[in-house]
Amino acid sequence: MTAPTNTRNTSTKNTKHLNSVPSTGSARLTDSVRLTDEAWMARALVLAHRGVALSHPNPLVGAVIVKEDGAKNARVVGEGFHTYDARKHAEIVALEGARAHARHSTLYVNLEPCCHTGRTGPCTKAIIDAGVKRVVVAMRDPNPAVAGRGIRELRAAGIEVVLGVREDDARRLNEAFAKWIRTKLPFVTLKTALTLDGQIASPGGTVTWITSPESRAEVQTLRHAADALLTGIGTVLADDPRMTDRTALPRRTPLLRAVVDSRLRIPVKSQIVRSAQNDTLIFTAQSPDSPKAKLLRKAGVEIVQVRLRGGHVDLRDVLRELGKREILSVILEAGSDSNGAMLQADLVDKMILFYAPKVLGTVTTPVARYRARAIDKTPALQNLTLRRFGPDFAVEGYFHDVYRNH
Repeated sequence: MTAPTNTRNTSTKNTKHLNSVPSTGSARLTDSVRLTDEAWMARALVLAHRGVALSHPNPLVGAVIVKEDGAKNARVVGEGFHTYDARKHAEIVALEGARAHARHSTLYVNLEPCCHTGRTGPCTKAIIDAGVKRVVVAMRDPNPAVAGRGIRELRAAGIEVVLGVREDDARRLNEAFAKWIRTKLPFVTLKTALTLDGQIASPGGTVTWITSPESRAEVQTLRHAADALLTGIGTVLADDPRMTDRTALPRRTPLLRAVVDSRLRIPVKSQIVRSAQNDTLIFTAQSPDSPKAKLLRKAGVEIVQVRLRGGHVDLRDVLRELGKREILSVILEAGSDSNGAMLQADLVDKMILFYAPKVLGTVTTPVARYRARAIDKTPALQNLTLRRFGPDFAVEGYFHDVYRNH
């Protein structure tokens, strides 16, 4: 079996690097090996993605073991991905599938193998004991207490280790884990849908869909990959949303629905409250012993009292509490006030804007209460990507690089 031709999640950075290599004999060989490594790593990343919503609170990891025969034909002898409930790490699943074929093979894994004992034993020891000759790793473990140690152990045992293959793709896949493991704060994505003239609601506040079914399906995919949705009381009062994961795909823990409601105005008959099944959290400045709080708790809603800052709920305290609950990723689906407050507090890591080819001409903007700044002082989104969803397009970019800023 030759290397797979799947180019899903191809890294533009790596492609540019390969195209810049001089066309000498050794360079062509290097290019060939690199392209082969990238192709197999693409398979490992696809496998890792199968752990979405199932590996929490652990990272997404996939592993592929490839063996060459005497004719230099490569074939997969073992592969696997990690889910929390199954306990075994992706490398162990792959090694068990490969059995004796793992000797003198190449292991491809999107995250540095662990070298410590936790719920399982160290993967590095299992890799060394299996006789693997070469390990290709996409990225180091972002945990500062671990990063680099697994690679050093493998190299000390005489195993060739290649680091950085499809690193950008691997980092994107585990950006929420990287943020949480370093800061104990969740990775926050601000998501909103708007028209070409920047409006997020129809005139009169009527609840209508701005974007297409294709965009809404992508939003459900994003929700499935998230640990929590966060909104403000204004959105609940205006839209009465359900805020659920409607993909019907399996997930290890329920999608947490969190509402910032400083005065505890949420209606008991709202869809969020009526559908609460110990998956709904309200952050408020009101006493958790108030009559309204008791009524909400009886309906299955948890009430968390947080302090006020500047007359509003302290949003950093909200994120700290979510982080304590092992919430790694949060999607902010809110109105202009909440969006503006989160941006003002510099708590948004990534923004995704779904644009519909429509013009409303109203005045409901996606961001309010955001302090006016000179254009050259305004934070700019980095690493922008543009994707189509039916007639719509989505712009995605980052305010923070969680691998460097923390």
